[in-house]
Amino acid sequence: IVTARPYNDVNGKLVGVVHSFQDITERIRAEDDLAEERERLAVTLRSIGDGVVTTDTEGTVILLNKVSEDLTGWSQEEAVGRPFADVVNIINEKTRLPAESPVEKVLQFSKTIGLANRRVLVSKDGIERNIADSASPILDKNKEVIGVVVVLRDITEEKIIEEELLKIKKLESIGVLAGGIAHDFNNILTAIMGNLNLASFMIKPGDGVYKLLKDTEKASLRAKNLTQQLLTFSKGGAPIKRLASVVDIIKDSASFILRGSNIKCEYEFDEVLWPVEIDSGLISQVIQNIILNASAVMPEGGIVKVSCKNYCNDKHRIVPVPDERLVEIAIQDSGAGIAVDLLEKIFDPYFTTKQEGTGLGLAICHSIISKHGGHISVKSVPDHGSTFKIYLVASEDKLDNFETEGTDLVPVTGSGKVMVMDDEETVRDVAAMMLSYCGYEVVKVSDGREAVDRYKKNGDGGSIDLIIMDITIPGGMGGKEAIKEIININPNAKVIVASGYSNDPIMADYRKYGFRAAVAKPFTLEQLSIAVNRVLSAEKYGSPCL
Repeated sequence: IVTARPYNDVNGKLVGVVHSFQDITERIRAEDDLAEERERLAVTLRSIGDGVVTTDTEGTVILLNKVSEDLTGWSQEEAVGRPFADVVNIINEKTRLPAESPVEKVLQFSKTIGLANRRVLVSKDGIERNIADSASPILDKNKEVIGVVVVLRDITEEKIIEEELLKIKKLESIGVLAGGIAHDFNNILTAIMGNLNLASFMIKPGDGVYKLLKDTEKASLRAKNLTQQLLTFSKGGAPIKRLASVVDIIKDSASFILRGSNIKCEYEFDEVLWPVEIDSGLISQVIQNIILNASAVMPEGGIVKVSCKNYCNDKHRIVPVPDERLVEIAIQDSGAGIAVDLLEKIFDPYFTTKQEGTGLGLAICHSIISKHGGHISVKSVPDHGSTFKIYLVASEDKLDNFETEGTDLVPVTGSGKVMVMDDEETVRDVAAMMLSYCGYEVVKVSDGREAVDRYKKNGDGGSIDLIIMDITIPGGMGGKEAIKEIININPNAKVIVASGYSNDPIMADYRKYGFRAAVAKPFTLEQLSIAVNRVLSAEKYGSPCL
């Protein structure tokens, strides 16, 4: 820098000019470095995936990065000079009241703080996002606070995933207990229903006792349905899937539930729906539960709208399912809606708002859909009703080419020797009586080891034409292990698996383990006789579970 100033004598007369020269190389270098540093800071802030907001000691906004602009809805130009709370509107998720400002807390305690849970950032446009992270003081060289930097991280998607995982864990923990109870209960029901079933065939339909037996049998079937609901929670269970269209399932389920009510069902289906691989019975249970809830919130009558369409789950992953081809089922009621604070709880086991409710209905629905690899969600507006959406993975197969099977359930007689393996004496006895009634000779054993030893005594099985095995034998060899040894003795051995865990993976894919068919406990005389006849006659090799 060159400066010039006049040089006067003692009389004030100009006698010359004084020139001064100052080397400012270092200053220019420092300014350039500062400009570069600012540019680096600006680039860094723009590239950070989290929102960054800085304020002065008065809580006035000084800077917003691009992510903060997107989160808050305020531009840098609009926000600078405004109070932090005006730009970053944070509320408590539960109370909906303004949350304590992180800037004020940092200025008060002069240290980094973490934001409390359940905080929601409401943008200028009213969009709400769950947020997390922290606020820290900005210090000068003397370690005096000269401002605050707040980091805002959008955790909305993380929260959704976390809640889904939590629901699944809750269901799994209950499932361990529920599955064991249901298995034992199914063994008891097998004896009760089997004896009732046999007795009803041994007397004339016109006999007064016949009606009593049939009524008791119907009550037992209700108990069977209850155990099936409990088994839905069972850890490791797998639906027994077959290719199907959901249209008939939806219509049949809805008409069954709404029969005789003042609720009308309106349908809207895509003309060509993708088929899905589902357990029709379980999906029907889901539809029935949701529609039953819908009718309960419309006591004066109303309309339930059910739609079904093909859904492309694109790269944005709007639905948290990895598959791209989905079928969406939407069930909408016109009831009072669900309170905001209850929405996140409705899929929890044993949570209910009904005086006589069990709290299992929607929890069961969630578990069933999860086990199908799908997703279920709900949206509700108070006084405007609720909409449940179910997403099921579409199949690439064509429904036209799928061969469906139907069976008229009537007892089938036959001949041959059948071995029954079960650790429960009552189950062995009732199965033996059923088989004897149908014309078979029966051998009873209590576990897999006894079954294998008995089979060995006959060389390659000899006179044993068929074996019925339970999967689980507490403290002993079960059917899964025993069939391996049986097949080693005779690769053509005919074995049926029977279990109180009707949704056990072996029941869903029994052929993979060497079984010819599967029968779920409690079974009826008709179901057992048909399964045995099919395997022995080889008319329907590998027939489906009954």
